[in-house]
Amino acid sequence: MTPTAIARVCHEANRALQIETNDPAVSPPWDDAPEWQRRSAVEGVMAAMDGATPRQLHESWMDSKFREGWVYGDVKDADAKTHPCLVDYDDLPADQRAKDTVFHGIVAALAQQ
Repeated sequence: MTPTAIARVCHEANRALQIETNDPAVSPPWDDAPEWQRRSAVEGVMAAMDGATPRQLHESWMDSKFREGWVYGDVKDADAKTHPCLVDYDDLPADQRAKDTVFHGIVAALAQQ
């Protein structure tokens, strides 16, 4: 599978986890997601394919967000560029760390195909 195809699967799995954990800001389906969100997923896939751990994936995601002007905020707001997950990996709630682990696992499983 291509990195973009794997990113789509990761995005939709993340979206399902958001729904199941009652996330107040569920991501839109892949085809409706903004370009920056799809690009972020593809970048995550590439990093995982290069051997990044779930912790490193989170750190890389945070670095990318900070470069784009995002800051920590109590709610995820793309217009205000705030996100509650812009914290150290160890400070993430367990359900948020699980999303990184699931993302990593999906890449590991699908990159072999």
